Amino acid sequence: MKKIAFLGIITTFTLSCSSQQNITTPVEPTAYLKTITEKELKTHLYIVASDEMEGRETGSAGQKKAGNYLIDEYKKNNIGFPTAATDYYQKIPAAFLNAQYNENLPDSENIWAYIEGSEKPNEVLVISAHYDHVGAKNGEIYNGADDDGSGTVALLEIAQAFQKAKKDGHGPKRSIMFLHVTGEEHGLHGSRYYSENPLFPIANTIANINIDMIGRRDKEHADSNNYVYVIGANRLSTDLDNICAAANTKYTNLNLDYKFNDPKDPNHFYERSDHYNFAKFGIPSVFLFNGVHADYHQPTDSPDKIEYDALTKRAQYAFAIAWELANRENRPVVDKK
Repeated sequence: MKKIAFLGIITTFTLSCSSQQNITTPVEPTAYLKTITEKELKTHLYIVASDEMEGRETGSAGQKKAGNYLIDEYKKNNIGFPTAATDYYQKIPAAFLNAQYNENLPDSENIWAYIEGSEKPNEVLVISAHYDHVGAKNGEIYNGADDDGSGTVALLEIAQAFQKAKKDGHGPKRSIMFLHVTGEEHGLHGSRYYSENPLFPIANTIANINIDMIGRRDKEHADSNNYVYVIGANRLSTDLDNICAAANTKYTNLNLDYKFNDPKDPNHFYERSDHYNFAKFGIPSVFLFNGVHADYHQPTDSPDKIEYDALTKRAQYAFAIAWELANRENRPVVDKK
């Protein structure tokens, strides 16, 4: 009996040690972050912001071509559409798009891709960028390379990085939706439609990272492009603000500029991009932005003007924030109104 008891102690000790060895340590995202490259971003952007896309006006044939390109890229990377959807499109009727301003817009669609979470699949992080622009005027095509071709292609690269991690057995614990919204230039219509008609309960959306213009620099940063404006992170959640700051310190070392986060800033950028339609529903949201430049809403906003080193680093920063949000133990707490 004593011998059996002793063997039982040894067995328990061995199992305990084995169990401790099997506890997984947090995976560092650096290797996946580095898969977001200048070369791939440039390749994507020269297509998304090409003349062939005719300026990607909401509901236009050119915008639909751009949307087809995005979907083809997701398919190449084996990234599907959300499990609750029937395809990559969230269709938006013209009646909704024209309800506010009656601009005679045709039907359009948001595009969504999705990686399901391994541990908390019902909690969803939304990473957004608008893929529409303003079309053509007086025979000139407004390519919208920075606005928001830069955010559009950043989503492709961020999704690819997460999918590579998943293939290696390190998929996100929470689900991630990569949401390309339409109608931003006409009044944030696509994100408004999604927030009012969410595929998953809006309460299950833990945060929104919105990327709108991250490929250039403004005159306030003429000497360096190693910066990004961070807008809105602290408006609803101290957690989100801390996550954004910590991700930068650890992985990208950009100069985080909070100038436009001031509620008294006359530009009111916080209310002018798609994150706002998530924030209105109490979802912690952050908007990454490079500021306005001389080519803003001009036909000269072309892919040759993009600073691809800056675009790459800012896209990597967005990925680092997303990695933490998708994998941390708790969703960010909303502690502010």
